[in-house]
Amino acid sequence: MKIVIVSDTHLPRKGRELPDSLQKDLMDSDLIIHGGDFQTLDVYEEFKKYGELIAVIGNVDSVELQSMLPKRRIIEKKGLKIGIVHGDGNGKTTEKRALEAFEDEDVDVIIFGHSHIPFSRFMKGTLLFNPGSPTDKRRLPYYSYGILTIEKTWKIEHIFYQ
Repeated sequence: MKIVIVSDTHLPRKGRELPDSLQKDLMDSDLIIHGGDFQTLDVYEEFKKYGELIAVIGNVDSVELQSMLPKRRIIEKKGLKIGIVHGDGNGKTTEKRALEAFEDEDVDVIIFGHSHIPFSRFMKGTLLFNPGSPTDKRRLPYYSYGILTIEKTWKIEHIFYQ
């Protein structure tokens, strides 16, 4: 199973369309997880054209999206429990806010966004993964998103590009 993980697309403010490398991976994915900040309903609908989309709301998403999407959610794929949250809020780091969003849940991985900074690290026995942004790298050298592959075991990796 191939799951494409993306967050913080910020379209159309940060570009007109999804980058080619991301589109290619979306086309052959089994599932898409989006960690919020699509920005508009049109961008959300664009992702849905590629296949099954599971998403949460981000802090800059439109009122339409806010009425459709949850702030956080938990899914299970092939025995792997995945928590998804944008990670925005006040105080603490984005990583700590993401971890606290699921502190009473037994999840294996937490997908989050908000900071646009690619992150992959175990904290308190749970892997925290921020895919970065495919369209708004801010001061970072590369754009990025993630791919989670689940077979007999699972692995998660960042895809970096300019």
